[in-house]
Amino acid sequence: MNRIKEVLKEQGRTQTWLSEQIEKSYVIVTNYCNNNAQPSIGVLRKIAKILDVDVRVLLVPTKDNSQEDE
Repeated sequence: MNRIKEVLKEQGRTQTWLSEQIEKSYVIVTNYCNNNAQPSIGVLRKIAKILDVDVRVLLVPTKDNSQEDE
């Protein structure tokens, strides 16, 4: 799962803009944004660079680190 759609919204950017920046079709970017498809690691890194965010911001955490070990 990714947060590309949320980050685009936070930055006031569109899926069309992102598709032009990463040189992928609008349909592919829409699939990324709707989590119907996941970008490769390389594409994810490119998106992070274009959006000027850490790549981890684009990912949904798989583990809740807020709980301390007992």
